[in-house]
Parts: sequence; C-alpha cells; structure tokens
Amino acid sequence: MRLHFPLLVCVVAALSSAVITSSHNLWTKLILTQQWPNTFCSMEHCQLNYSYWTLHGLWPNKGNNCNSSWHFNASEIEDLLPDMRKSWPDLLSPFSVHFWKYEWSKHGTCAAEAASLNSQHKYFSKALELYHKVDLNSMLMKFNITPSDKYYTFRIEQAMENFYGVKPKIQCVHPSKNSEPQMLGQIEICFDADFTLQDCEKHFTINTLSRGNWDHPLGVNKPSGLSVCSHDIPVYYPPIP
Repeated sequence: MRLHFPLLVCVVAALSSAVITSSHNLWTKLILTQQWPNTFCSMEHCQLNYSYWTLHGLWPNKGNNCNSSWHFNASEIEDLLPDMRKSWPDLLSPFSVHFWKYEWSKHGTCAAEAASLNSQHKYFSKALELYHKVDLNSMLMKFNITPSDKYYTFRIEQAMENFYGVKPKIQCVHPSKNSEPQMLGQIEICFDADFTLQDCEKHFTINTLSRGNWDHPLGVNKPSGLSVCSHDIPVYYPPIP
C-alpha cells in the first residue's frame, strides 16, 4: 500500500505536532514537600505517632492525574514499604496505602512522563532518596531550630537558604486573630529535572493541607488555611505533646 504524498505530509506534521506538544508540556521542576505531623494532626484531629518531618509528596510543577488508567500497585514497591511507612506515612490511616495511591494517581503519573521516573518504583524510590538527601530534620536541629513553646522570627528560611543554597517555600497555618502567631506546617524544597536543587517559587496561594477531603483545600473560606508564611508574624513550631 502506498501513501499519497499529501497524506504522508499530513501524518508527519501531526506526529511532529504531538511530539512538540508533549515536550512543551513536560514538567521542569519537582517539589519535594514535607509536613510537620503535629500541625497536620492539630487540624485533622489524628493520632500523633511521629516526632519528625514526614514526606507529603514529590510533585511535578505541571500536570495532575496524567494517566487515569495507570493504577497504583503496592507490589511494585514492596521493597520500599518499610521506608515508606516510616518516612512517608499516611498520618490519617497509618496502615493504609490510600495516601500513596492518591499521590501516585495525582502526581506520580505526571512525574512518570520523564524517563527517570517512568515507573512506580522509580517515582517512590526517588522521592525517598531526595527526602533522605536533604535530611530536613537534621538540618533544622543543626541550626537549633527545634519544636518549642517559643516563637521564631523568620530565621528558619535564612537558615535553609544558607544550608541548601536555594530558596525553599515555607508554609504556615495562619492565625484567626492578628495577635496570634502563625503555625509552621509544611516546607517545600525544589529540584530541576536532573534532581539538582533550585529555588522554589513563592505563590501566595492556599495549598491542600487536609487529606480527609481530598478535593477541598482546608481553609479556602477560612483565615486558618495553609499558605506561605508571613515575614511579619512570629512562627510557632509546635512541640510534640
């Protein structure tokens, strides 16, 4: 069978367009997001079982739910599960895989557009690798930034910039009254597509804190939502009870 030249040109053009579109839409940044369990559980009323920063996710800066047919399969990451349960626990349901399933469906399937993360094992193992590499828990202790009843000025951000050489994105639960401090809740550290540290962008938007209701960010209509910490308000880093 022979293709007529005009038809062949159209096919080639369509394929080229598809490639260009795919390349244009590929993510360029990964956001390693960690959460302080005490803050999360104070909002979600969960049982606090962790005294260290835990993984919330590894998020590409473009795309959500990129492949609904690629379902999470825990058997593909069986060797990672001991570390997953410790470093990336579901704070609401510690013995459930629902949180990892959600993170894979929403973020992992988009991260997998890159060859370096194109399997569930690659995605979750890379997230764990970066979590241990940045070692946020040790970094904060090194600068004497520890959970306590005292309030911090914004030297948390300065310490992180000095240590990592890039700007993080630090998020707080904001007070309902002007006289109250903001509560440290989540920290994002960013990487480029080659997993090299880079500055995070600071958009003053409310992010999802609640996982009890996935589709409705906590605090959209409340003053207590999670968003970029203000430099003008003291920061409370709540201690473990």
